[in-house]
Amino acid sequence: MLRYVRHSPQKTRLVIDLIRGQRAEAAIQTLRFTKKRAARDVEKVLRSAIANAERKAEDAGATLDLDELYVSGCYVNEGPRWKRIRPAPMGRAFRYQKRSAHIVVQVGERRHAAQQRLAAAAAEAESHKGVAGVVRKARKKLAGAGKTPPKKR
Repeated sequence: MLRYVRHSPQKTRLVIDLIRGQRAEAAIQTLRFTKKRAARDVEKVLRSAIANAERKAEDAGATLDLDELYVSGCYVNEGPRWKRIRPAPMGRAFRYQKRSAHIVVQVGERRHAAQQRLAAAAAEAESHKGVAGVVRKARKKLAGAGKTPPKKR
């Protein structure tokens, strides 16, 4: 999230609409070559979101496939307006407003990629259990077939 950006929310939404639902890498490329002033700030927020996702996965001890990240949610809210006064003819004054925006970009991993990654992690953990894990699995299988009851501990 980037708050109090000195861009009009309406103009920033034009840039945000370009990247909604895209893969993260494709979104960065789109923003890099977009000729709008807000594109630079949106790219900054997107890179921050990618880094945050990578850091959270690292802290959780999981792996994250950066190629499977996509822009899962992005929107722009209106921030506070700066009210200013411009001198006008005959002693009058015209009011104008400088608008600001709050930019939010969220990234996520595709569901099938996340499931594959979790299945691979579970298989890896199962393979490291050793002989005790294999014996436990065999007892469970036999108990399910009704042949012999499992040993109680």
